[in-house]
Amino acid sequence: MSADELKAQGNAAFAAKDFDKAIDLFTQAIAASPTPNHVLYSNRSGSYASKRDFENALKDAEECVKINSTWAKGYTRKATALHGLGDLIGAKDTYEEVLKLDPANAQAKSGLKAVDDAIAEEAAADGQTPDMGMGQMFNDSMWGKLAANPKTSAFLADAAFVEKLKKIQKSPGTINTEMTADPRMMQVIAVLLGLDLQMPPQGAPASEPKDTPMPDAPKPAPKAPEPAKAPEPEPEPEEDEEAKAKKEADEAKALGNKEYKARNFDVAIGHYDKAWELHKDITYLNNKAAAEFEKGDYETCIATCKFATEEGRFLRTDYKVMAKSFARIGTAYQKLGDWDSAIEYYGKSLTEHRSADILAKLRTAEKEKKRLEQEAYVSPELAEAAREEGNAAFKNADWPAAVKAYTEMIKRAPADPRGYSNRAAAYAKLLSFPEAIKDCDDAISKDPSFVRAYIRKANAYFAMREYSKCIDTLNAATEKDVEHKSKSEIDGLISKAYYARFQAQEGETEQETMERISKDPEVVSVLQDPVMQAILGQARENPAALNDHMKNPEVRRKIELLMAAGIIRTR
Repeated sequence: MSADELKAQGNAAFAAKDFDKAIDLFTQAIAASPTPNHVLYSNRSGSYASKRDFENALKDAEECVKINSTWAKGYTRKATALHGLGDLIGAKDTYEEVLKLDPANAQAKSGLKAVDDAIAEEAAADGQTPDMGMGQMFNDSMWGKLAANPKTSAFLADAAFVEKLKKIQKSPGTINTEMTADPRMMQVIAVLLGLDLQMPPQGAPASEPKDTPMPDAPKPAPKAPEPAKAPEPEPEPEEDEEAKAKKEADEAKALGNKEYKARNFDVAIGHYDKAWELHKDITYLNNKAAAEFEKGDYETCIATCKFATEEGRFLRTDYKVMAKSFARIGTAYQKLGDWDSAIEYYGKSLTEHRSADILAKLRTAEKEKKRLEQEAYVSPELAEAAREEGNAAFKNADWPAAVKAYTEMIKRAPADPRGYSNRAAAYAKLLSFPEAIKDCDDAISKDPSFVRAYIRKANAYFAMREYSKCIDTLNAATEKDVEHKSKSEIDGLISKAYYARFQAQEGETEQETMERISKDPEVVSVLQDPVMQAILGQARENPAALNDHMKNPEVRRKIELLMAAGIIRTR
């Protein structure tokens, strides 16, 4: 379930006054939210406060303010919790902070009045008397009035007296106590009230009051202090400013998408910029980068995406969204031909989220980089020098050095079949026949008429006792040897391979050898061929006729097979 869905359920539970359920749902929403959400902490703080759990309410309120220090609602949550914990001065300071952010905030005004009333009650409980409304004079404007009046301006040079004035600002109920303790306070009040009060010089004895209370007059019993009233449960959390900003941002994004589809990329970028200003979601930056990419402004696209990844880390953005930013950086670098950077950022994208599409792009980039490096390495002159070096090493029977030199030739001239064929010969000397066969196949793929590669491949198969494959390779060589330059060599190898194929194996009797040959699939196939049966029948009556049939290459191959198998014998 998403954070928004859990939040909606939490609000419903709050409205039903099921505060425990609301707390649980808001807790789940906080865990499900991809980025820290101050509104969720605010709502859970309100739920805790409704349960009179002001310690947890304060923790959540402080987290809310930490995430978004410009949201007035977070401070009202904090002030409510402080009030509930009995920290009246802290609550008063916090409500005043709210009014700095939002001077018209009705909740802060009523909360501040409640705190001031509680402070006055505490002052009365301590033997002080309420300030009778005089506390309103001790606002921030008093400092200018006192500094401008010659009767009080000197008072401000006394740091201890200034602290008394600040104390009265925070706790107006202490006015009477301070007036009794410091006669200068009367002069301050007179100046603030606009009166011309004649005070005796500082240090002169004050006149006796005309009326004094009777010594035995009973003193009024102090009123028992009442505990500070905890705030009432707050109503259901209202639609917050964050949600409003996101809604406006999404509207700007929708306009940007419309312009993007119309290929009005500059206009689209303007809308995406506005969306980002309204609400911090790197999806808007990704869309902006897409428009810059389509414009062909790849450098700017890269800069936008890098900024998005930096902001995304701070905002704890979902890894899939981060992966898109890194992938687009890779694609932009690919367009610029910077394959190293493209590979780097495709890798970063896959680290965030593994995607088959990005993996395919990474593999393509790696192949292209390798291809370009190989092309840059090509040099016919250096390839020829490497071939000569390999030939010299081969003649000196230094087979490893020959392999190394021919490998360099292949890198310098990858389209030249001679490099592969020569290296195959060196591999064969090292008895590395599978590698030799692979090199011969590569040489043949470069030049299908390169007969020498067929012959070397056939020799490798012969050495591996793969006689059938050896013969097939030699037959292919015969087809390619149109000028018959290698006919004698090929024919000799074919005969050698046939006889090696049908010769008696170690420990095998003649009868066992003949039995094995009679079961050979190729031999059986030739003997069952109706054409060959007719030829063999004719040869029995007229052996000379066999020579005429040998002129046909296919018939010749089959007759040689039967001769090698010992089925046709010549005297």
